[in-house]
Amino acid sequence: MNYIAPSLLQCHPDEDDTSPLYVRLARRLGDMVRNGHYPPDVALPPERVLSEWLNVSRVTARKALDQLVEQGLVVRRRGSGTYIAPQVETLEPQFSEAVGQSGSEASTVWLKRALTGANAGEQFALGLGEDAQVARVERLLVADGVVMAYEVGAVRAVLLAAPELLQDSLEDHLARVGHPPVRTVQHIRSMNSDALVAGLLGLSAGDAVLFIKRITYDANGQPLELAHSYCRSDRYDFVVEMRRML
Repeated sequence: MNYIAPSLLQCHPDEDDTSPLYVRLARRLGDMVRNGHYPPDVALPPERVLSEWLNVSRVTARKALDQLVEQGLVVRRRGSGTYIAPQVETLEPQFSEAVGQSGSEASTVWLKRALTGANAGEQFALGLGEDAQVARVERLLVADGVVMAYEVGAVRAVLLAAPELLQDSLEDHLARVGHPPVRTVQHIRSMNSDALVAGLLGLSAGDAVLFIKRITYDANGQPLELAHSYCRSDRYDFVVEMRRML
């Protein structure tokens, strides 16, 4: 099998970059994918080969590939290997826009806006170090006075240093600070609500909700936000238009 050339995967040390090595490896390969150097379905080398080429541990190689899978840039095929994923452009309106188009009135109830330590999942998704902070924002998304969704977001602290001042949409804020979101990867599944989520959504514990895990990126492929949304499946319509990028 022909793999991507090892010379293209070299990750040169950068004294100013304190990101974990697996993040730098993933960023290097991710840049090549986004810039169109590799067509869909090109095979990546196995972890063992990748670690030998780059002189890193297999754990580092595995975590780099895991992050690329998380970003939707590569896919794992059971029994076959890891491949460059087809790139799909996703057009998704903001909540307020989508609600407005339906003729309803949208509003936000802020529950939390503060700087906190990043947990392990946030460190991985956002490519942060162990001691990094994030701006944590928790809110209820409301349409015509009815809570439609509960959302917990973690934003790179450098992009939202004073989260308590955030009033309008996060997307508009990120655009103002020079990092407009251009790409989103979402994982969607159904789950049973726990007591906290159910109480916030006006449901009973155990009721089904739509769970959406979303990671947002800027034009350079830098992850900006990790968000978890819990949506009322009896009221929330999730509509996305997708275009395959040829």
